Order: sequence, then C-alpha cells, then structure tokens
Amino acid sequence: MGTWLERNIVEPGKLPLLLALTAFVLTFLITRLITRMIRAGRGPFGNVEAGGVHVHHVVPGVVLALVGGFGAVAAGRHGFGSCLAAVIFGVGAGLVLDEFALILHLADVYWTEAGRKSVEAVVLTAALVGLWVAGFAPFGVDGLDEDEVQSRGSVITTVAATFLVSLVALAKGKFRLAILGVIVPFVALFGALRLARPGSAWARRFYRRRPRARARARLRAYHHDRRWLGPTRRFQDWLGGTPDPERPRAVQGR
Repeated sequence: MGTWLERNIVEPGKLPLLLALTAFVLTFLITRLITRMIRAGRGPFGNVEAGGVHVHHVVPGVVLALVGGFGAVAAGRHGFGSCLAAVIFGVGAGLVLDEFALILHLADVYWTEAGRKSVEAVVLTAALVGLWVAGFAPFGVDGLDEDEVQSRGSVITTVAATFLVSLVALAKGKFRLAILGVIVPFVALFGALRLARPGSAWARRFYRRRPRARARARLRAYHHDRRWLGPTRRFQDWLGGTPDPERPRAVQGR
C-alpha cells in the first residue's frame, strides 16, 4: 500500500510525512471535540487525574512524540516501521501543540484568550507541513534547477537570502509571514517590504526618529486588525472553541 501511495499520491519518501500530518490534524480535531464535550458536561469523557493532579494531555503527547521521533530515526524513510513511527509522532505532536499555550505561559490557559495561541500554532504547523508535502522545500531550494543544486554556492546564496528576508519580516512583527516564508519565500518578502508593526523590534529601532513612519505604521496596523481580527477570532472559535469571558479584576483598596 505504501509503495502505491508513494507512486501515485506523494513523492517517494514523503509518505511518512503525509501520515504524520494526517495523524496530527485528526488528533487535534478529536482532542478539541472531546475537551469541548467535557467543558459542556456531555458524553462519557472527563478530566484525567492521578493523585489529585490534573494530567494534561500534553504529558502523553510528549511521550508519544518522543517514541515516534526516535522510532522514525531508527526506521528510516521507508517501510511499515517508518509509517507507524510517523503516525505515533503525529498523534503526540497534535496533543502537545493543542496545549502549546499552556507550555508557553506555564499556566492552564486552555479556555482563555491566551489559549488561542494553541489553535494558531496548530494551524501554522499544519500549513507548513502541508506545503512541504505538496512539494515546497524550505528556504526556496525547490526553485533551483539541477545545475544550481549541484552548485554549492547557489544553494548557500538561496538559503541565506530566504533566511534574511524571513528574519526581516520577523523583526517587523510579521511572525506568521516570516514562518511561512521559510517554505514560500515570496510570502516573507511581502512582509519584509511592508511597514513594520508598531512595537516591533524594527519599529523601535528604525522608526524612533521618524514620526510619520510611526503614524503610518499605527494606522496600517489599526486597519489591518479591524479587517482581519474579527474573522480570525471567529475561525479560531469555530475550530477550537470560544474562550471563557475574562472576569473583571476587583479593585483593591489602599
């Protein structure tokens, strides 16, 4: 079956990557469905506790990711063993990134605004791996012909240029464009050429004595967020569940 898939569906050697991506996405979707049912008090599921400690699913996720990762290294890129290791790794990675915000904040922020970072991390990871499965190589190397690939200088130049453009986009506060630009260089170039986000490292360094640039950056960020923040949040709510409303902080007396 693996040989037929590699011959007709994916490039040779990429079947484990496709299986890992499929397992990753399905694990995230199933996990979110279960956690939303637990949150609503429906179904037979419940939180897992051991000795009074709530065991988050990032714990088995780390174990599975380690088992799958080491198994993939041992099994190589072909055969049943590599496919099984890829599935195990994909399941583990899905469980881990579903609680990415918990790892980032070192707090249980699953159903808070901060928990949106988990959904964003999963979507971004799935997009990157999906592009790789589709044939896009990191750092723009897929755009080189055979002669250029044989030339070490051409490869180094392409990788360095792509990395530099992604770095500029990252410095300008365009995190998503910078990450996606590692696979699709044009995306990072778009982010690198546009105005930096207010508060980004680029804005603090190069807009400090340019009030017009600072004003334009704030105005552009305002219009961008007004246009895209609402749809982005609705998509995240649909995919991962709506966060709990923030409780107003009590005013402490002196």
